[in-house]
Amino acid sequence: MENPFDTAKTRPSNISTLAATEYTDFPESSSPVREGLPFSNSPPPTSTSDSDIKRLAQPKHRFDEVIPPTHSNRTIVLCFDGTGDQFDGDNSNIVQLFSMLRKDDRSQQMVYYQAGIGTYHIPQMATPAMAAFDKTLDMMIGNHLNGHVMQGYEFLMQNYQAGDKICIFGFSRGAYTARALAGMIHKVGLLPASNTQQVPFAYNMYCRDDEVGWRQSVQFKKAFSMNVDIEFVGVWDTVSSVGMIPRRLPFTKTNDNIRHFRHAIALDEHRARFQPSLWSFAQDEKHHRHVKSHHMPRISHNGSRISARYEKDREAKEEKDLKLHDLVNHERSLTLERQFSEYEPVTDVQEVWFAGCHCDVGGGSVVNGTRNSLARIPLRWMLREIFKCNVGIMFHKEMFKQVGMNPDSVYPFVHERAPPIYQSPSTPIPTPTVVKLEEDPTYITYTDHGGFVNEEEEDMKDALSPIYDQLELGRGWWVLEMTPQPRRYQRDDDGKWVTKWSINKGKGRHIPRQEEERVKIHRSVRIRMEAEGFKEKYWPKAHLHCEPIWVD
Repeated sequence: MENPFDTAKTRPSNISTLAATEYTDFPESSSPVREGLPFSNSPPPTSTSDSDIKRLAQPKHRFDEVIPPTHSNRTIVLCFDGTGDQFDGDNSNIVQLFSMLRKDDRSQQMVYYQAGIGTYHIPQMATPAMAAFDKTLDMMIGNHLNGHVMQGYEFLMQNYQAGDKICIFGFSRGAYTARALAGMIHKVGLLPASNTQQVPFAYNMYCRDDEVGWRQSVQFKKAFSMNVDIEFVGVWDTVSSVGMIPRRLPFTKTNDNIRHFRHAIALDEHRARFQPSLWSFAQDEKHHRHVKSHHMPRISHNGSRISARYEKDREAKEEKDLKLHDLVNHERSLTLERQFSEYEPVTDVQEVWFAGCHCDVGGGSVVNGTRNSLARIPLRWMLREIFKCNVGIMFHKEMFKQVGMNPDSVYPFVHERAPPIYQSPSTPIPTPTVVKLEEDPTYITYTDHGGFVNEEEEDMKDALSPIYDQLELGRGWWVLEMTPQPRRYQRDDDGKWVTKWSINKGKGRHIPRQEEERVKIHRSVRIRMEAEGFKEKYWPKAHLHCEPIWVD
């Protein structure tokens, strides 16, 4: 029987591991992810003429055009992949997003990729057998979650400079890691560079949710750390438990240190161990004594430290100056608002549900190079939200069409979406294709976008793509479905958190607060719901009992 605690889908041993890697350049000849990969379809060496050499020397894609071409504040982008996910033959949306990022100018943007839980082991492991056991244990119970969080924290600690915009992305348990990192920064602050020995101590204080832990974290943050904001957190289908042991780290459910939070969630995932971790306005965490922004010196976007004692006077002065200077640009106004506001910021939250199961939303359910898949829709949505929030992340313009998107639709202005295109009688319904990765050695291929028409056409074709349900594809998961499992959720009436034990039996996900807040569902779901040609009429597995808000 297959290991039901493996990644969200069954796959062979990974070919390459790309873990905790910082990229500042992407040379074709020395890329760590290409070196040593088998390309059995490559032709044998032949004699090459001078004209052939010149032709081959030209890059396949032009990566010289970047959007936005520049910005006033450097961005630091951290990407955390899902359980068992890394660079391989069926990449997730995290890898897709990372591949689009500019990596060649540290003064403008720094990027970091960390492979998912269960993909690498501690280097000091003595034997290959111990290393394999350690990786399996990490995948099953997330025993290296602390290491995943602290490695991301250390990268930020070593590279952050005043004024940088921090953006964090994650999928599955990598999404939980991303939110835990943001929570750690909120609770204990960000240490100055070269304080590596303090990181484990800071993490332990972050994890402690008792009175002593909170008191220590307040004093630690004031004494040692910087108070920095997280500009953007974008996650795909955060799961509520990391391995078999449920984890509830502080500020992973809510975090007012995050400026913009975007979450793409799967409507059709229905495994017991894959309950979504939604954003909530926590009853407990907001009353704890964490350090407020005006209780300690802040780091402004020009690098100066501002004493809290003078912050109100400076705020009033700056507000008066802003009224006198109408030509102050929008980005600078937002910076001043963050710097001088005496009120705690309110996070801009958008959680949107999409058709498909876990890997149909976060990516990795189809082999690289597949033209259409459900995962492309939430990837495009996330890219559009990044530009809507004006966070300054820099992308290679040419690569947008590879994911079915026109870059001119998001830069220099984000245009409103055209009306959706629905299935016509001549449009066939794609059937699932099972490809054994060991028989398909093309481990990295870029989809040919020569047939690209527009995003609406891509949405329609992607919306009709197959759903890969692991309870149908991997029967080992049913062991957990028929075993009592804990489910922690927030009650709709009073907002309190409760834990309930039940046998899931493949039941769909519960969507809370539908009457109060109305669930947001992507418009591509309606395209699938109205399509003809499926064996059964599509209806989401998640429990819907109110009219949703259809979003673009």
